[in-house]
Amino acid sequence: MADDRLDISTPLVRALIADQFPQWVDLHIAPLVPGGWNNRSFRLGEAMSVRMPSAERYAAQVEKEQTTLPKLAPHLPLPITKAIAMGKPGRGYPFPFGIYGWIEGETAKRDRIHDMGRFALDLAQFLNALRAINASDGIPAGAHNFFRGGDLAVYEAEARAALALLGEHLDQNLLTEILDLALSSRWQHPPVWVHGDIAWGNLLVRDGQLAAVIDFGSCGTGDPACDLAIAWTLFDGESRAVFRKALGLEADVWQRARGWTLWKALIVLAQEQDKTSAVAAEQREVIQALAEDHVQERDGAQGRY
Repeated sequence: MADDRLDISTPLVRALIADQFPQWVDLHIAPLVPGGWNNRSFRLGEAMSVRMPSAERYAAQVEKEQTTLPKLAPHLPLPITKAIAMGKPGRGYPFPFGIYGWIEGETAKRDRIHDMGRFALDLAQFLNALRAINASDGIPAGAHNFFRGGDLAVYEAEARAALALLGEHLDQNLLTEILDLALSSRWQHPPVWVHGDIAWGNLLVRDGQLAAVIDFGSCGTGDPACDLAIAWTLFDGESRAVFRKALGLEADVWQRARGWTLWKALIVLAQEQDKTSAVAAEQREVIQALAEDHVQERDGAQGRY
């Protein structure tokens, strides 16, 4: 897939701020590294950040965050992104953009987390609180959040094509079994709030502990299975068990979660030209963890949780 995202410069952001938010014209603006995939992010002074959608498919997330985040924040046990203002297209930039409060912290890489079991428990408690928020007026899964919380069948063809493309390098039968099982069930309860992109880059740590959850661009309502991929992308067997127990979700939710995680790992691996790269190795590790977890549960091994 060709990368069609816009290259958004600091001078452009500075000009848009000057035009639309003159009260902040004197604040220092600097790009954040890494700046994100869906959005290019910039620090605005000491207390704010600017997030600029990098393509049209991400633009609807801006207004959604502005209206949704204030509703969610009071019910959650950790700080989340605070929406401050929304900018308009201008200076040749075609999309709305968001201005948010700055939260101190570092992204949740493994070597920054002091106790992975405690981290898993804290994240589970956050997701439990998110699921408990009244979602009757929430936004159903759809194109705005790439169907996170919706039906994995949207990506079935894509997942199967990637698996076929990777051929003999993967256990086709076992991974097909995981995918088929994930597609065999649906969420049987009223829709709940989902973050949509619970990944280490959207979790902040301070002093080795989970301190905040950011980037709700993929939020919506539906099936919470999409929020569980981190069980295999960050956690190991022990912390995964803590995470699963604390969430208290049915086994079929975890089956669908494996499907969501497998889909993403397969398409990233299939698109990676250099199959020996660090990115490729990371996806293979995720796929291996999924496979082992599935087999353990399927076969009723002693270590099953």
